[in-house]
Amino acid sequence: MTDEASHVHDVITMGRVSVDVYPQQTGPLEDVTTFSKSVGGSATNVAVAAARHGADAAVITRTGNDPFGRYIARTLPEFGVANDFVEPVEGLNTPVAFCEIFPPDDFPLYFYRAPKAPDLMITSESLPLHAIERTRVFWTTVTGLSEEPSRSAHHAAAAARSAALRAPGATGRHTVLDLDYRAVFWPEPAAATREVAVALDHATVAVGNREECEIAVGETDPLRAADALLERGVELAIVKQGPRGVLAKTRDETVAYRPHAVDVVNGLGSGDGFGGALVHGLLQGWSLDRTLAFANAAGAIVATRFECSTAMPTSDEVECFLRTNPAPATAEEGVGA
Repeated sequence: MTDEASHVHDVITMGRVSVDVYPQQTGPLEDVTTFSKSVGGSATNVAVAAARHGADAAVITRTGNDPFGRYIARTLPEFGVANDFVEPVEGLNTPVAFCEIFPPDDFPLYFYRAPKAPDLMITSESLPLHAIERTRVFWTTVTGLSEEPSRSAHHAAAAARSAALRAPGATGRHTVLDLDYRAVFWPEPAAATREVAVALDHATVAVGNREECEIAVGETDPLRAADALLERGVELAIVKQGPRGVLAKTRDETVAYRPHAVDVVNGLGSGDGFGGALVHGLLQGWSLDRTLAFANAAGAIVATRFECSTAMPTSDEVECFLRTNPAPATAEEGVGA
């Protein structure tokens, strides 16, 4: 346990957690005979990924008071992620997620979060606001805005964080909003758009794919989506384009990379691996070009592995990968396609 009153984390993420029960063979689930169990959930995976690069990481989330919840609380420190802000919720089960693996680009996900996921039971009153205000990077996802009381808690955390970043002597650097929109968690797209609009007011970095950008700002063209996010006040907009690569844009700079050519096994954890590597680049104060190349490579490595949290690479692995697989040429000609 850390001393919340004095400790400053490199990164704190907030939101979804689950136990991933993933097949160890490709093809339909009904034909799979072997599965693996690992910690999952986007916000939690990003914390794990950042910790693999040496970050002092923690996650704010909730589990069930059950064996899977105890497994998560026990396993996070093994990954280097503090579990100080992980609490069990009575009467709810720890979520489980299954996937099917149809390489190279079809990975259906099946969420078991009924009647309600514990990670949506984070309350404003339970927030470790002092830690949130002080952490160097604070990372949240759109899923946390989908239901109360989590919605109010996320907005309260973002507002407190925003005020802290403006104060003299602030230790925080960035507030990242992962546009991680999943329709299954929302009654309608318009509801997500309304909540994202509020959250963007407090974000310095926004990350999402083209479909998620459409929900957030009504644009799918990467350049127009990035510009729209910048107009909303973020300092850095990142648009992931799948087989077309990734675009990052500030008010002064635009960088884009094609994806690495790898043998894809499971692409589901790539975005979270990208996120943890992005956090690392932000913490190191790297240039946008170096940060994007590093994150792009980290995502590619994860795509070659079956699981998510356990698949996150170390910095040495990413640097080794980049030495043998140089960052693909800047994709300026296709960036707006």
